[in-house]
Amino acid sequence: MLNEFKAFIAKGNVVDLAVGIIIGAAFTAIVNSLVADLINPIIGMVTGGIDFSNLFINLGDGEYTSLAAAKEAGAPVFAYGSFITAVINFLIIAWVVFLLVKAVNRLKEATVRKEEAAAAAAPAGPTELEVLLEIRDALKK
Repeated sequence: MLNEFKAFIAKGNVVDLAVGIIIGAAFTAIVNSLVADLINPIIGMVTGGIDFSNLFINLGDGEYTSLAAAKEAGAPVFAYGSFITAVINFLIIAWVVFLLVKAVNRLKEATVRKEEAAAAAAPAGPTELEVLLEIRDALKK
């Protein structure tokens, strides 16, 4: 069973998946910083400084000036602003990932085109049939 486990781990798919997860986690930090530190402030300027994350409806008794104060007091709240913020962040992250995937695909296509052009420019050797015919002709002599 240990040998089967070693064979499973050594397969390329498992290693590729592990590398993908590690790079994905690092990439998530970069994208989250892009959204939180660069894009959200611009959205805040455009919307007049509205902070969606602090929008809530108090479902209990009392008056609270912020969502944090309501949560600290243990009041039940309907925090729809946090949901709006999460949706906006998702859309921004999805857009950034789309642009990155599009750029990577464009690079891959350019590489494939270069390889195809190099293969087309290289002189083609004799085909298998031509080699066999030469051997036949040489054996006849």
